[in-house]
Amino acid sequence: MKSKHFQIIGIFLSSLFGVFIIFLYATAPRSLEDLSLKASATVTKAINTGQVVTGTYQVDEKKFQQGLNYFRANDFSSARVLFDEADPEKRDGKTQFYIAYSFYRQGWGRFSSDDELFKRGLEPAKRAQTLLGGEFTSDDTDLKLKTPAALLNELEEGLRVTSDDFNPLGALDERK
Repeated sequence: MKSKHFQIIGIFLSSLFGVFIIFLYATAPRSLEDLSLKASATVTKAINTGQVVTGTYQVDEKKFQQGLNYFRANDFSSARVLFDEADPEKRDGKTQFYIAYSFYRQGWGRFSSDDELFKRGLEPAKRAQTLLGGEFTSDDTDLKLKTPAALLNELEEGLRVTSDDFNPLGALDERK
């Protein structure tokens, strides 16, 4: 081997070691298990970012379906966890629509709505509307609000205090 090859290999290994040191400094793991978890998360994030850049990003369909099953069973917080895992880059409009809808369903009440959950639902609803545009209409028969715009409107209306909030007949309203 020529001395040039040794120099190139040395520079490569030194650079690789430098990247490893920077990674350790940035993640500050407290144990070897923590190191492996953070390394795995970093690799997954890099892969997802690469997929977004190349236009090959897709949601994890299995986790989306599991989340949908929890959503239909009215376990909205578990559904949101799975939806977030299915779409970690928040790039799929349909998944964001279901995340926003889960905040709506969990926050809706006969006599009053949970403003905190409604506020948390606004961002995914806006993201869904942006990603899906005005053309999307859900074909899910379980949902009464079929478009991101309708869902966003319902969330915003739930945050407003109006005279209808004090109407006792409001207890007869159905959840959408």
